Amino acid sequence: MMKQFRATLVAFVMLAVVTGLIYPVMVTVLAQVIFPYQANGSIITVNGQAVGSQLIGQWFDNPAYFWPRPSATGPVPYTAFNADKGTGSTGSNYGALNPALIGDGNKSPTNPDGVTGTVKTRIDALHAADPDNNAPIPVDLVTASASGLDPDIGPAGAAYQVHRVAKARGLDDTTVQKLVDQYMQGRMLLILGEPHVNVLQLNLALDALPGQKPPTPPAAATESATAAATQAATASAALAVTQAPTEVATQTK
Repeated sequence: MMKQFRATLVAFVMLAVVTGLIYPVMVTVLAQVIFPYQANGSIITVNGQAVGSQLIGQWFDNPAYFWPRPSATGPVPYTAFNADKGTGSTGSNYGALNPALIGDGNKSPTNPDGVTGTVKTRIDALHAADPDNNAPIPVDLVTASASGLDPDIGPAGAAYQVHRVAKARGLDDTTVQKLVDQYMQGRMLLILGEPHVNVLQLNLALDALPGQKPPTPPAAATESATAAATQAATASAALAVTQAPTEVATQTK
């Protein structure tokens, strides 16, 4: 009996030391030596100050910056899980017919409460910031990623915003487009994923251009975007509270 207990105790201690001490220390040391940037959160710094992570999207609503996808880091609570505190990192799980997603603010059989959905709110904000742009809005500018934290947008999402950003900064479209092309990343191993550009890195590169600095947002565009975001926040939060899970499941079919 004691012999079996001793063997069990020795095995336990050995495994505890190997898996709980030696392995974590070895992995930590190797990570810090081989790829310290990734191991420490892929933190982007400017003049020695951390300004964000390459892996986590940041919210921009200034017309002089490129805007990211709707995100858990933004003011619009697109999911009931982070409606008031912005702590979630999920997609909304709204069905394709859910007014909280696509509602246009008008009362109808499919939208009896007249809810303005997050897609319509985003469209309104983009049009308010660039009223002369009549091009189709790319889908990644009005929909969130599965995690809600995507830091990237695709080539179409960036191209849609080039003229607005150039105009707000007093630059020509060609200069801004060249910067987009410079920071555009291709598919991994030429086959995995889609081309994309990191919004934070692109906006920092804009500020670093000669004669540029973090701009002051035009009051009218900022107030319009803020009002649209507030309207969607109120409507989406209210609908998320009142709508039963069975109704949401029905709308996803």
